[in-house]
Amino acid sequence: MRSRIEDVAAIAGVSIKTVSRVLNNEPNVRVETRDRVLAAVSRLGYRPNLSARSLAGQRSYALALVYNNPSRNYLMEIQNGMLEACHANHYNLILGPVGIGRRTLPDLAALFENSRPDGVVLIPPLTDDAVVLAYLEDNEIPFSSIAPRHPEGRIGVRMDETTAVVELIGHLVAQGHRRIAHIKGPRAHGACQWRLAGYRQALRDAGIEYDPALVVNGQFSFESGIEAANTLLDLPEPPTAIFAANDDMAAAVFRVAGQRGLRVPRDLSVCGFDDTPIAGHIYPALTTVRQPTDTMGRLATEQLIERIRSPKAGRMVTVDHAVLVRESTHAPRRR
Repeated sequence: MRSRIEDVAAIAGVSIKTVSRVLNNEPNVRVETRDRVLAAVSRLGYRPNLSARSLAGQRSYALALVYNNPSRNYLMEIQNGMLEACHANHYNLILGPVGIGRRTLPDLAALFENSRPDGVVLIPPLTDDAVVLAYLEDNEIPFSSIAPRHPEGRIGVRMDETTAVVELIGHLVAQGHRRIAHIKGPRAHGACQWRLAGYRQALRDAGIEYDPALVVNGQFSFESGIEAANTLLDLPEPPTAIFAANDDMAAAVFRVAGQRGLRVPRDLSVCGFDDTPIAGHIYPALTTVRQPTDTMGRLATEQLIERIRSPKAGRMVTVDHAVLVRESTHAPRRR
């Protein structure tokens, strides 16, 4: 027979309410009491009945990841981090893809009508989408943001992406590169602005004049990286190094270079951003910025759960970055 919360309470020698508080990770429970309850849960193999919890507390005990980000690798990393936090706090995770433009609001409304999550985690570019933010605020729906452009008064997680790119481009400059190109992300995405700002600042710091011909648009997708790489390598004087604003587009540069008979990094240095799994899967391994994406998903979820439990709880957490120098960057060849 399935164990009941009453059985856990009896073995631990506490009230049902105390068991519930422990399972929900609520504060002000003595360590010894928490340990006894968790030991009883383990002994019985008890699993909370989410339907019963929902009826009792008027909650669904589900959180939604709301997104329209085209980078599958980034999305998967965020999802993994969210799942870790959801499992630890006995929540379910719902994926809530929404369309762009006129589809955004209907898709968002349908998510809440059909699934009724207790709150949502937003990832760029939806973190800064005025329609999405207005809907959530008007309906008093708790939300947490990953990398919002304006973090003031918000809860969630962010990283100093501009400083990270300054360090990354500084690495290329130290290797001797002077003609360094950049593939941007979508204009509405805060990361596009921060990473472009870091690129331009690093060039200024090195005394390299900014050349707009070396900066092309991308959409954070592999396909957009293909088009951008072809544009840059078709220039009369192509770059010796390309910094793509995410790893997916950097991987696309590898493909275009190979199709043209160019070898990375002998003929072209390439670097990316995020350190998603693809960065270590391609050869040579990609020099990139380690953005702890899975950790960011977990932290954003934890802040959201705190906000759901207490309207004034939660904060904006800042995480550290690291520049990972691998085999895809090298001193430029003399031409």
